[in-house]
Formats: sequence, structure tokens, C-alpha cells
Amino acid sequence: MAEVQGSCDDRFAGVRQALEQQLDADELGASVAVDLDGQTVVDLWGGWRDAERTTPWTRDTIVNVWSTTKCVLNLAALMLVDRGDLDVHAPVGDYWPEFSAKGKKDVLVRHLMSHTSGVPAWEQPFSVRDMYDWETACERLAAQRPWWQPGTASGYHAADQGHLVGEVIRRITGRTFQRFVDEEIAGPLGADFQVGAREQDWDRIAPVVPPPRVDPDPDVDPTSVATRTFTGPVMSTKATLTPEWRAADLGALNGHSNARGVLDVMRVMSLGGSAGGVQLLKPETVELVFEQQSDGVDLVLEAPFRFGIGYCLGTPVVPYVPAGRTFFWGGWGGSLVVMDLDRRLTISYMMNRMAPGILGSDRSEAYVRAVYDALN
Repeated sequence: MAEVQGSCDDRFAGVRQALEQQLDADELGASVAVDLDGQTVVDLWGGWRDAERTTPWTRDTIVNVWSTTKCVLNLAALMLVDRGDLDVHAPVGDYWPEFSAKGKKDVLVRHLMSHTSGVPAWEQPFSVRDMYDWETACERLAAQRPWWQPGTASGYHAADQGHLVGEVIRRITGRTFQRFVDEEIAGPLGADFQVGAREQDWDRIAPVVPPPRVDPDPDVDPTSVATRTFTGPVMSTKATLTPEWRAADLGALNGHSNARGVLDVMRVMSLGGSAGGVQLLKPETVELVFEQQSDGVDLVLEAPFRFGIGYCLGTPVVPYVPAGRTFFWGGWGGSLVVMDLDRRLTISYMMNRMAPGILGSDRSEAYVRAVYDALN
């Protein structure tokens, strides 16, 4: 049986057992953390940082968490709402006037946060490296036409939500999202979470291991919203190893943390806006998340999703997250964070070996089910 490090309340012994079993099966290195009513009841890790299994995953190991970063991005936007600086029902152009061009004057801030803006990606040609140039990347988004009527459907803003929401944050605060996280979120909460990764932290990064290759579908429609999104740009796991990726401000993609670090941020949402004596939101601001923005087949993910403001409220893709006052999101390859307001519960799982698919995995299901089994 694989060796698992960390702490775990006896009540949640099944979570430790699940991690041991997955490390013996499909995991390479991973961390799982759970907060219940303001107490960290699970903080576990194990496995290896590298595919060669030469360096153990330790307490301070961090990893590129892909789209789990979006959970922190939308928290930041809600903080500006809480302060009265941002109205989610206002046009994006009120804060970013250039964005109103090309038929986007009626795109609202909530459309950016709920993947319903009609701007899910950049028009080609556009590469991963093009994302690193913030001003040019944002100018290009502002100059695009929506790919569908904004507000009528969701189409997952896979790579560009960080620029869309991040530019609104920058216009309001005069600070990059990267800096906002350091100064207003991770710093006050004492959370090990950063957008990108400082050079002094590179030696504790576990490189992501890409998922199994899938042969391209010869019948794929190159003009579909899904194809255009996933090719604008084509995402690269190798890019995450570069200094340029780690220096970039990619609020949709390049958060670096582990399960504990993500937990220390996102439990704020499950606990009504404050954690560890630090208040980031009022309870009524957290409630905005539950204002449903879409419910149907997502044009990019091509499966049914129900989105609120900033987070997913439900999807059959992850049936193991219970219905009720819960919301969640995760990252490419399977990382996941669940906020359950009824139970004042937060579940966080981060790993380096990526599973197939955009959201969730058999592994994330094992941990989430183990947590709920313990509670039930």
C-alpha cells in the first residue's frame, strides 16, 4: 500500500484509504484537503513529483492547477462586487470601454463570469505564447465579434476567462490579477496559492504529466465553437515547464498550488465569505453564485452544464457532487474543488498525473465520495 503523509480526522479515514488506493493505481502524486465548518479535517499527500518517481511529493509540493485557477479568479471579481466597485449586471464596457466594439455592447460582466459572453477563445491564428502578452491579447478579444448571441448559452471560456475577467479587475483596481491575488487573497489568508510561480518556488513544482493521447476525430467540424475554442490556442502541457508560462498572468490556467493552498482560499466561499478571521465577502455576495445564468448543453464542452455566476452549479459530468447549495469547478486532468454551503464543507484535490477529460475523473470521484460517505 502506498504511503500517505499528513493529517486526517478519524471520521475521514476513508479519504486516506481512497488516496492510498489511488496512489497504488492511477495517481502519480496528489494531495487532498477537506475543511468542515472552518476546521481542516483532512490534509493528505503522497506519491511522486516526477514521472521517474525519484522525488517524493511533499507537504510543500505545488503543481499547475489549470482551470481550478478560475475559482480564485471569480472570487476576486466577487470581492470587487462586495466593495461596490463592480456590478455583475452592468455592461463590460462600463469598465473596459474598448470591449463594447463589434456587437459586444450588451455583454454583461456576469456573462464573462458564467461563460455565456460569446467570446470563449481567440480568433486564430493565436498561440499559447500570444497569451503572455497581456495588452495585445486583451486588445484582440475586445476587437472580436461574439460567436453566438451573448447570454443565450454557455460556451466554456477555457483559456481566455482569465484575460476577460482579469482585464475588468485591472481596469477597476489598476492592478494585475496576479498582483491582486498576492495582495488581497493569498497574502491575507496565508494561503500557498499564486498565479504563475515565483522563481524561488520552481524547485517545489511537480510537473504535470499529460493525459493519454486521443486520436483526433476525422469527422470533427473545424468551424464548430468547440473546435475553434480548443484551437484558439491549442493548449500545451510542455508550456507549463517554461519560465514564460510561470511568469505569465493567466487567470484561467496557471495557478500554482496544492490541495491545502486551494482549500485555504476557497473555503471562504463555503463559510459565508470569511475564514481564519479574514473576511473577503459578505454572505449576500456569496449568494450571487446561485443566480443561474445557463442550463443546457455547453457549446464548447458539448455536455449539459448549469452555470451560476462564476461557478458550475451542476452537471451529469460529475454526478458525485450532490445537488443543493453546492458549486464547484476544477482543472484539466481532474483537479477539483467543491464548495458545499449547506454543510459548510470544502473539498480540494490537486495532482500531477492528468486523467482524460476536462472536468473531474475517477480519482476525484473516489475522494469526493469518500468525504460524503464519512459525513453520511
